[in-house]
Amino acid sequence: MLKSKTFVKKTRSGGILKVVREHYLRDDIWCGSEVCEDCKDESPVLEKNPCLESSLCTYPHYLIPDTNVVLHQIDVLEDPLIRNVIILQTVLQEVRHRSGPAYKRIKDAIHNKEKHFYTFTNEHHRETFIEREPGESANDRNDRAIRVAAQWYSKHIPNSAEIKVVMLTNDRLNKEKAEQAGLVVYKCEEYIKSLIANPELVDRLAATADDQNEMTSSKIIFPEHLPLSQIQTGIKSGKYIQGTFRANRDNYLEGTVFVHGEGDESTEILLQGLQKLNRAVHQDLVAVELLPRDDWVAPSAVVLQDDGGKGEDDEEEEDEEKKLQTKKVHRDAMKPTGRVVGIIKRNWRPYCGMLNVSQIKESTRHLFTPADRRIPRIRIETRQAATLAGQRIMVAIDGWPKNSRYPKGHFMKSLGNAGDKETETEVLLLEHDVPHLPFSQKVLSFLPKMPWAITEDDMKNRVDLRHLCVCSVDPPGCTDIDDALHCRDLENGNLEVGVHIADVSNFIRPGNALDEEAASRGTTVYLCGKRIDMVPELLSSNLCSLRSNVERLAFSCIWEMNHNAEILNTRFTKSVINSKASLTYAEAQMKIDDANMNDDITQSLRGLNKLAKILKAKRIEKGALTLSSPEVRFHIDSETHDPIDLQTKELKETNSMVEEFMLLANISVAQKIYDEFSECALLRKHPCPPPSNYDILHKATKTKNLVIHTDSAKELADSLNEAEIDGFPYFNTLLRILATRCMMQAVYFCSGLDSDFRHYGLATPIYTHFTSPIRRYSDIIVHRLLAVAIGADSTYPALMDKHKQAALCNNLNYRHKMAQYAQRASVAFHTQLFFKNRGILNEEGFILFVRKNAIIILIPKFGLEGTVFFENRDKPSPKMLFNEEGPTLTVEGHTFNMFDRVRVTISLDASNIQNQKIRMALLDPVIPGVSVPLPEPEPEAKKAKLDR
Repeated sequence: MLKSKTFVKKTRSGGILKVVREHYLRDDIWCGSEVCEDCKDESPVLEKNPCLESSLCTYPHYLIPDTNVVLHQIDVLEDPLIRNVIILQTVLQEVRHRSGPAYKRIKDAIHNKEKHFYTFTNEHHRETFIEREPGESANDRNDRAIRVAAQWYSKHIPNSAEIKVVMLTNDRLNKEKAEQAGLVVYKCEEYIKSLIANPELVDRLAATADDQNEMTSSKIIFPEHLPLSQIQTGIKSGKYIQGTFRANRDNYLEGTVFVHGEGDESTEILLQGLQKLNRAVHQDLVAVELLPRDDWVAPSAVVLQDDGGKGEDDEEEEDEEKKLQTKKVHRDAMKPTGRVVGIIKRNWRPYCGMLNVSQIKESTRHLFTPADRRIPRIRIETRQAATLAGQRIMVAIDGWPKNSRYPKGHFMKSLGNAGDKETETEVLLLEHDVPHLPFSQKVLSFLPKMPWAITEDDMKNRVDLRHLCVCSVDPPGCTDIDDALHCRDLENGNLEVGVHIADVSNFIRPGNALDEEAASRGTTVYLCGKRIDMVPELLSSNLCSLRSNVERLAFSCIWEMNHNAEILNTRFTKSVINSKASLTYAEAQMKIDDANMNDDITQSLRGLNKLAKILKAKRIEKGALTLSSPEVRFHIDSETHDPIDLQTKELKETNSMVEEFMLLANISVAQKIYDEFSECALLRKHPCPPPSNYDILHKATKTKNLVIHTDSAKELADSLNEAEIDGFPYFNTLLRILATRCMMQAVYFCSGLDSDFRHYGLATPIYTHFTSPIRRYSDIIVHRLLAVAIGADSTYPALMDKHKQAALCNNLNYRHKMAQYAQRASVAFHTQLFFKNRGILNEEGFILFVRKNAIIILIPKFGLEGTVFFENRDKPSPKMLFNEEGPTLTVEGHTFNMFDRVRVTISLDASNIQNQKIRMALLDPVIPGVSVPLPEPEPEAKKAKLDR
């Protein structure tokens, strides 16, 4: 049967266009039930004995949820207990339009055969399709379509089966109309509460608007949010500004709104105090009103944690807000300040954290503290508090009423016991949005079949370099070897140097499931003792890895150089290599240093090392920065996998040698792909920091009577090289660490959509990533561009589309940033494990930053940063004076400056299992009432064995 819809629409040119849409209705759409004898369905989905024990529905039944139930109660629907659910086409289409994540989750549930979820295409069934009536809203029409489909099922399923259809809706009007039509209908909450098998499922119910009003006090705490229409009008007129809210990790009463401008131009608006933040949650898209200039404030130097120790105490909150108000500060320090007037788009996600169990006996309402300090605590209702105490759990926010100090949410699932290594790793991967599920069968189906060998087809467009003395140099234990090198003398007296990179793009072809998964992951993530691969292990550790004594496909960048490391000729080619050795940095260094060794590999390494030193000197002469960050290395117990030793990483000459040739290859390839594809080359730039970024560096060096010039990278590099203090050898390292904090983030971009390509830190006009395609997707794209440029592979439309390249760059920049944060979180967790059984240590450290009520210390021995607070809730605060200009902090007459040498105690504070912290307390200088006594030395424990 054919239905047609006719409507008219206005074209861009102002004409009127008549549109006729045909809508086919059919009789052969099956109900999907095993009990049905009329439908000729060969593989029915809905079971003939749907057993879901309910005190409301004591009979076998199928469920039909409406759109809002699917959208808001997806956590409940995903539970293994909920089975035999009919998802109507009407509902599925609405969910798809309204929420991408909810649509994906319900589709996953439909594909899970154990769930018995059936999609019924009611919009194309002759008996369930309905026309929209005159004056009827689209929403009302869809509600009616759901009721009609539910009625059809009630009549269609044979009475002998004794199976009923139960409709679930939270819409009061829809429920009333369904009851009038004789349907069995319940509110989602009352149905879930009636389930006998799993009373805990109630905890996963998302709070409805009625529930939220019930859970809050009548006192209005926050200003009303403006409606979206008013916000849009205000943004158009310039009264309000749109931006992304970013909460302050160290101060829960402060945040900024990041406002995107034209090109690279962007501004930040400061928000201070609960009222100004007005229920904005980190990453929400908000509308702000700029306050008059007289009301602008400076960012606070106070460290304030909403630590879960207090309730909704207004007076205490007011006291903390007063701490934010800095004494008279210079007008230049004032920042544009505003207040949130409305929310344009919520960017909530599921949050990991722990439950703060209520002190009120038998209470079902508790506060949840997220692991991410930028997220406010969330009030949830649960009957499992005793079980969930001490566990890491996931919670979703449902809403934030104006009369509630905290947002309302619901429990989703438990992740395991807090402190457990697997649980904590899962938490940090989830919190940093790192895709870490096993690769799907669809992805794995695109891997080469084993056993794999190089064929004649593979040799087309390739040069055979298996005869060359190629070797790789990597960290110990590395199995995903991306790069290998060679250096040999030429007959004309020059040198040939080659960088050979794994040819991953040969195995990952554009547009297939393997390619899409790698593009989504963006990067391999390295945690302590764990690696989350970007590509399946068969590629990362085997077929693509340039292991020794096996033939591998490579992409080679080969230079002819003279002995002054001047490039005379560059060529790029696909190749086949056979690496003669897989060395660690230490092994390569020993070969170079051992005068008795003169084999081909050692000669090649010495040639590379000599050239690398010249290349590095030239880079530094051009203004390349040598910055520093305290990196640590754990020695792991081979049985327990706990860290038993912690050291800062020691870099050898060979680290620098490999780095120099990787940089040179990246620069050479960047120039080549830009010359060939000026509009769509994927490049990497490091923007020059704005002058204000260096304020802290200038202040710090001024206290030591030194001057740092920051007008150019070259001036900064020269200033850092000259900055020395007699008797203070670590000073220069501290200065470089501080300079690193002043830098901007390096980012990927598309050449056709940008004009500033310069890489500030490397002092090069153009740069890209080519040398690590096993672990970075950016390099795979660069390989594809280079292959097309040299005629070794064919192009495809997305590769030449600058807008698609730009979208890809945005994802890669996000994934790289989150991978960095996840790696830091992993180091922090393993550092806590290291200090767990070591009692109280005392170590020398240096002040990196001075705050209004604290100093931040770096311990060089462990590469560890920690905070010494001078305020303690349990005892009176000492007399403190903070000078912003210094910055200095005077505590009971003693003045602390940046870079001052101090001695502190270090211990693990495990009192808050959710947020275990490395605690530092001042030992020296001795300040009465502030510093702590020297800890008693602990008896020496038996030295654990090192797994090197």
